[in-house]
Amino acid sequence: MTTHPTVAELIARSNRLGANPKNTNYAGGNTSAKGTATDPVTGEDVDLLWVKGSGGDLGTLTESGLAVLRLDRMRALVDVYPGVDREDEMVAAFDYCLHGKGGAAPSIDTAMHGLVDAAHVDHLHPDSGIAIATAADGEALTAKIFGDRVVWVPWRRPGFQLGLDISAIKKDNPQAIGCILGGHGITAWGETSGQAQAHSLEIIAAAEEYIAANGSPQPFGAPVAGFGALPEADRRARAAALAPFVRGLASTDRPQVGHFTDADPVLEFLAGSELSRLADLGTSCPDHFLRTKVKPMVLDLPASATVEECKARLTELHEAYRAEYRAYYDRHATPDSPAIRGADPAIVLIPGVGMFSYGKDKQTARVAGEFYLNAINVMRGAEAVSTYSPIEESEKFRIEYWALEEAKLARMPKPKPLATRIALVTGAASGIGKAIATRLAAEGACVVIADLDEAKARAAAEEIGTTDVAVGIAADVTDEAAVQSAIDATVLAFGGIDIVVNNAGLSLSKSLLDTTAADWDLQHDVMARGSFLVSKAAARALIDQKLGGDILYISSKNSVFAGPNNVAYSAAKADQAHQVRLLAAELGEHGVKVNGINPDGVVRGSGIFADGWGAQRAAVYGVDEQDLGKFYAQRTLLKREVLPENIAAAAFALCSADFSHTTGLHVPVDAGVAAAFLR
Repeated sequence: MTTHPTVAELIARSNRLGANPKNTNYAGGNTSAKGTATDPVTGEDVDLLWVKGSGGDLGTLTESGLAVLRLDRMRALVDVYPGVDREDEMVAAFDYCLHGKGGAAPSIDTAMHGLVDAAHVDHLHPDSGIAIATAADGEALTAKIFGDRVVWVPWRRPGFQLGLDISAIKKDNPQAIGCILGGHGITAWGETSGQAQAHSLEIIAAAEEYIAANGSPQPFGAPVAGFGALPEADRRARAAALAPFVRGLASTDRPQVGHFTDADPVLEFLAGSELSRLADLGTSCPDHFLRTKVKPMVLDLPASATVEECKARLTELHEAYRAEYRAYYDRHATPDSPAIRGADPAIVLIPGVGMFSYGKDKQTARVAGEFYLNAINVMRGAEAVSTYSPIEESEKFRIEYWALEEAKLARMPKPKPLATRIALVTGAASGIGKAIATRLAAEGACVVIADLDEAKARAAAEEIGTTDVAVGIAADVTDEAAVQSAIDATVLAFGGIDIVVNNAGLSLSKSLLDTTAADWDLQHDVMARGSFLVSKAAARALIDQKLGGDILYISSKNSVFAGPNNVAYSAAKADQAHQVRLLAAELGEHGVKVNGINPDGVVRGSGIFADGWGAQRAAVYGVDEQDLGKFYAQRTLLKREVLPENIAAAAFALCSADFSHTTGLHVPVDAGVAAAFLR
C-alpha cells in the first residue's frame, strides 16, 4: 500500500525532530499533519488528521505509530464538550472519530493538533523551551525573546481545553508561529511540513541563544567544597560499590533495573550550592516527572565519605523519602485516585559520583536518567536567566495519578518471567554459555556476556539485542581483579546482579600418566578456582542488594561419573559440584539459591568440543568425531542428543519462580546416564 504523501512528510519531519535530543526527549512530544484522502466506503474525499499516537517516539516513528482521525468528526466534539471538569471523557470520544483500521491509540494531545487551524503542528519538549516555560517570569521572557511571534500560554494540564486555548491563540494571533506552554514545552505550526519544522527550530534556537547570551555563569550556585566530581576511576569504583545497595533500596516496593551516568552536567549539578533547593523543587514537564517521580533522592554527604557512611545515610534518606512520598500522595489523593504505585525513588543522586535511575527494565531506567538530565538542563536555563519555578505539586499529582495515565499503564504487556533480573554468564561467547544468555534474555532478563575474548563476547551480545538487553565484556575468571571488574561492569551496566552462571570451562582429555601438573592447574584454575572467585565476588553484591538471587554452576555428569582419560576435568567438575552444596548452605539466609546443572555430551555448538576436546573424546571411544554426538545419544536412556538449548532450558527453570524453594540441587541434563544418577 502506497504511503500518503502527507504521511510521508509527517514521518520524515518527526524523525528529523526526534533524532536530536535538543528538540525533544525520548517518546516526548507529538506531531501532526492534516490532509485529504479517499474514503474507501464512499469513494469521496475526506479531510483527515494524522497524529503521533500515545506512547510513540518521534525519532523512530513509523506509519503504524500514527492515529488517523476524521477531522470533521474530531472538530465536531467541540459542540459536545462538557467542560474542563469532564474533559477526560473526550479521550474516549476520539475512538469514534477514527478513520480506517489499525493505527495507534490517540493521545491526550490529539485535541491540540486537531483544533489548531494549521496544516502541520509540532508539540515538543526542548530543554531551552522548557527553561523559559518554567522561569518565574516566563511570560515576560517570552515577549522579550520572541516579540509577538510566540505567545505565552499559562500552565494547563494537557487535554481538550488546552487544545481549545491554543486554537484560540492561533486564531487571535495570525502573526504567531507558536506558543510557549507554561511549565511544559512548546507548540509550533505551519502551512507546510517544512514551515512547521522551521518554526519549531526557530523557537528552540532563539530560547537557547538567549540563555547563552544572557545567562549567569553559575546557575547551580558556587561549587561546594567536597562535592566536586571524583576522578573518573575513583567515581566509577564508588558507583560500582554503591550500585547493588542503592538498587536494593530502590526495589523495596518492586524490583527495578538500574542505569548509571556520570555525565558532566550531572556532576556539575551535584557540586552546586543550589543542589538541595533545586532538587527539592522537582521536575516540571509532565513527561519528566512521569518518568522520574516528582523529585529525586539526594545523598547529602561529600564525596570524601566512606562507602559505609554513604550506605548508612542512604538508608536514613530512603526511609524519609518514602515517608514524604506517602505524605505527598495522601495530601492530594481523592477517593477515586489510583492506588499509590510505590514510594521508592526513581532517581538517586550521589555527589561526586553521578546519578542512578531506575525502571521496570533497562530502557525505562535509562530513559528516566535521560529525562532527569533534561530536567537538569531545564533548571540550568531557568536559573541562568530567572528563577526556576515548576508547576505546583498538586498539578504534578493530578498528572502522575491521572486516570488516563493509569489506563495507559494497564495497557502495558504483561512482564516476562525474568523481567527486572540481571544475569552474568561466564564463558558465554559460544556454546552452552551463549545458549543460556540467549534464553535468559528471551525470558526478560538483562544479560552480561563475559568471555576471555572480548570481541566475541560483544558480538554475541549484539546478536541477542541492544545494550538495553545484553552487553559483552572481557573476563578472565582465574584472575581475582578481573572477576571483580566483571561484577563492577555488570552492576554499572544494569544497576545490580541477580543471576550468576558459572559456565566458563575447558577440558584436556588425557590419561593420568599423560596429565601434567600444568594441565591439572589450568583446568582447576578456570573451573574450580574461577567459579569460587566469581561466586565470592557476586555474593558480596547479592548480599548488599538484599533481593536474594541465583548462582548456577554448569558442572558435568563427570562430577559424579568416573570415565577414562579425564582426571583433571572430572576432578575440577567434582569441586564445582560440591561448591554448589557448600554455597547453598551458606547463602540461604540471604535468600540466594545455589544450584547446579550436570550436562553430558553437548557436542553441537560446544566451544569445548570445537577446541579439540571432541577429537580427543572420539579417539578414546573409537568413533569418528562427526559421529560423537550420535555416540553419546545412543548410550543414554532416552537415546537423545543433548544440545546447548537443553542446558539453557534447565538454567531458566532453576531461576524461575517455579523453583523458588529449591537450592543445593544438581539437575542432570544428559538424556539419562544411569551411571551418573545422583545418590
